[in-house]
Amino acid sequence: MGDGYVSHVSVGVGGYGNALYIHHPEGYTSVYCHLKKFTPQIAAMVRKWQYAHRSFSGMMKFRPTDLPIAKGQLIAVSGNSGASQAPHLHLEIHDSKTWNMYDPLDFLGHLVKDGLPPMAHGFMACPVQGEGSFCGGSAKQTYGFGSHQLTRKFFAWGKVGFGIWANDYMEITYNRYGVRKTELFVDDRNVFSSDVNNIPVQGNMMVNAWGDYEHFLRYNVWYMRSYIQPGVTLPCLKADANRGIVNFNEERDYHLTYVLTDFKGNVSKYGFTVTGKRAPFAVQTRMPVSRNMLYVSRPNNFQLPGLQLTTPSGYVADDLELKPQVTRRPGAVSDAYRLMPVSCPMFSYGKLSLRVKRPVKDPSKLYIVSRMGTNRYMGGVYHAGWVTGRARDLGATYELDYDDQAPLVNAVSLSQVLTVGMSDSGSGLAGYKAYLDGQFILFEEVPKSPWVRCDLEEAPVKKTGQMRQLKFVASDRCGNQRVFTTQIKY
Repeated sequence: MGDGYVSHVSVGVGGYGNALYIHHPEGYTSVYCHLKKFTPQIAAMVRKWQYAHRSFSGMMKFRPTDLPIAKGQLIAVSGNSGASQAPHLHLEIHDSKTWNMYDPLDFLGHLVKDGLPPMAHGFMACPVQGEGSFCGGSAKQTYGFGSHQLTRKFFAWGKVGFGIWANDYMEITYNRYGVRKTELFVDDRNVFSSDVNNIPVQGNMMVNAWGDYEHFLRYNVWYMRSYIQPGVTLPCLKADANRGIVNFNEERDYHLTYVLTDFKGNVSKYGFTVTGKRAPFAVQTRMPVSRNMLYVSRPNNFQLPGLQLTTPSGYVADDLELKPQVTRRPGAVSDAYRLMPVSCPMFSYGKLSLRVKRPVKDPSKLYIVSRMGTNRYMGGVYHAGWVTGRARDLGATYELDYDDQAPLVNAVSLSQVLTVGMSDSGSGLAGYKAYLDGQFILFEEVPKSPWVRCDLEEAPVKKTGQMRQLKFVASDRCGNQRVFTTQIKY
């Protein structure tokens, strides 16, 4: 990417596995994630930090003079560490001051061959509930782009939002890419545009709301909205005073055109005609039950018997009516709660408190678990009969669990290369430390396995040929510890 210095290295943080952060004097930072290994100079500095902090995982900060980098210098080998499904390089470019995310192709585009314009596969019509209809219906409808200019005439009345399913492609790969710039014109008037660049990291979860997440869950296809919902504040989205929603209030033809542009400037256009045709639509008469609402523009405090969820304003894309389900759990520590019937992630974590139904031996061992595919630890602080943690996906099931069992530890190999296995079926592993005759030694995670490993030749201990005591301590998130000790010859 250019000259700079290694400002950070993260190991085992946030699913990135082994990651390098290089600060460049031009004001941006390049981030390389899921790496297999660092070059020896960087690895030595990482190892020094790990021993100083007695931890394998962590975010490690370095001074500009510690690890200077020249353009073209080898810094690491790409891999599959962290939350990665296959070997690859995950590259991010951030503004060093704001940490906003840039399009990496703005920096690497000169190395990429791309003469293909983006391709649209279909559009979606989304009548505003109680205020519009499309082709006689009030539900969302999708239509394919069989050509760049559809000859079929559609008809609508009232307020309708639109979305588009489109991808960008390049000649030398089979990959699908997002479209850099999308514009929607109605009779040559720009009503919506998106330019996917300079996005705040705190807006990451808003991409779920920019896309039609409900449709994606059902069909595995992303239709990106060409209108802006009230709670979506992504700066890469621009719209007219109606937030991109088209008001068909005249009986005439409206000519809609999508203009799609990739980072190389390749352009494609797709158009269709919608005729304004006066038609009745079902006016919404029933107001949602206010006590079950999460509102965009104000803080929320939602309560059920045994549950309380609080969020600041701006955590959802639009005012949302919750549809809570409570499953009674006789004899359990709490009942189980689900606030939406399908996955529905908020933009950040809300504060969730659940009431304890029965006494337990040690309340500090209680925690909130989220169940949706896999079980996730969501924190747990006990106070006055309630346990408080966090929640993000309203479609997950939340309940209390109790964990007073220490993790399991077993020796896999006790030769010069020590290998130890760990597992925890409750709150999950929080960390581990190991000592040889009381001196700290570093065990490294073995990717995609429950094992950790230490090569004693790389540890700061001398080989004596004598029997030595190995002590390995594993902890879970509820503070339970397992101490494993054995004798080894080294």
